[in-house]
Amino acid sequence: MNRMWGAPFAALLAACALSLLGPLAAQATGRAECVSLPSKILARTVPYCVLLPPSYDAEKTRRYPILYLLHGLGDNEEMLVHSGGMNLVEDLWEQHQLGEFLIVTPAGGASFYINSRDGKRRYEDFFLEEFMPGVEKRYRAQARRGTRGIAGISMGGYGALHIAFRHPQLFAAVGAHSAALTEKMPNISAQNSRQIDRLRVLGDAFGSPFDPAFWKQNDPEEIARTANLAGLKIYLDCGSEDDYGFDAGAEALDKLLTTRHIPHEFHLYPGGHNWSYFAEHLPALLKFEFHAFGEAVPGRSAGR
Repeated sequence: MNRMWGAPFAALLAACALSLLGPLAAQATGRAECVSLPSKILARTVPYCVLLPPSYDAEKTRRYPILYLLHGLGDNEEMLVHSGGMNLVEDLWEQHQLGEFLIVTPAGGASFYINSRDGKRRYEDFFLEEFMPGVEKRYRAQARRGTRGIAGISMGGYGALHIAFRHPQLFAAVGAHSAALTEKMPNISAQNSRQIDRLRVLGDAFGSPFDPAFWKQNDPEEIARTANLAGLKIYLDCGSEDDYGFDAGAEALDKLLTTRHIPHEFHLYPGGHNWSYFAEHLPALLKFEFHAFGEAVPGRSAGR
């Protein structure tokens, strides 16, 4: 399992879930479904999991906001289910600190959630044209911008920012923990034996040999230089000692958004690119997303 750019979310939360949740960890207030969706674009079936809120089965006519939560490199669609993440969310619901919404995690592999350089893995097209419509048809989602969000962790943070910045008309909010952002373009060489694994992973999405121009074209910061992000609520955080230097990339994006006078929330917290950092800050990201939904859902509490 490749942990180069983000440890699997299962390990990330399992170590600290019990200490965070205490005796409420066993009190399930929602449920998860893990199913799959056939894709013509990817020519395969794509697994995904949906975390359904407490009232979903009882209130048969109610429709819910929806958050697409993208996993990091080395993890999969079960990132909340096979870890303490699901219990963490349920505890927030139990304590009325978070409003109810659907949380959907698709399997993203090592795609970075973009259309690959070679054109063989059009993940972004799949996500927009097949996955979102398919999920929002199957589940009772409020399928509109004001009640749809996207977020991610590490590689998933990169993907969430990339998709939201390219298609801001589709989302109320975007959030990212320790997104795989670099202040400078990666300097990757096949002659450097220590970079072979990174070259192999990046090659799946950004070309083999690695294509710097394609990287720049898809870089969220580069997209944000000219994108019309009016109305999109943006949340970023990163550990100040991020193991991969993503804190510098996050600060560069913060500076760009500030220069463009684009409202956003940015935090540089103590910590690295590790288990405890993500677990500690996930509740803040979820609350930020639901606050954005709450402005479009009359009568629903956005939590505290």
